[in-house]
Amino acid sequence: MKIKGISKETLELILNASRAQHPKEFLCLLTAERGIIDDILLLPGTLSSQRSATLRLEMLPLGMGVVGSAHSHPSPNNRPSKEDLRMFSRLGRCHIIICYPYGETDWACYDRSGKPRRLEVL
Repeated sequence: MKIKGISKETLELILNASRAQHPKEFLCLLTAERGIIDDILLLPGTLSSQRSATLRLEMLPLGMGVVGSAHSHPSPNNRPSKEDLRMFSRLGRCHIIICYPYGETDWACYDRSGKPRRLEVL
C-alpha cells in the first residue's frame, strides 16, 4: 500500500504519547486505511527505557496491516540509530521518529532504509 500521509489526529496522539512517556522512549506500530496512517498499534510486552524501546513482534496479531512504526527519542535528535535502521528494515515502509520536546515540528519520517521521506499531515 502506498502511504500518502498521516492524519493530524494520529500524529497528535503519537506526540502526546511521546510526551507522556518521557524520559522513556515511546514505541508503536502504524496502520493505514486507504493510504492514510490513521491509527497506532501498541503491542503487549513492549519494553521501554531512556535508551531504547523493544517490541515483542510475536505479539503482533495477524492481518493488522502494519505499514511502519513510530517511536520517540528523549533527546532533540530525530535521526535513526543503527538499531532503528534494523527495525525499519523489518516493519513496513514508513517510520516516524519524534524527538524532545515533542512539538508539532519535532518529528521526521524515514523509509525502510533510513532515507528521509516526506509525509503529509492530513
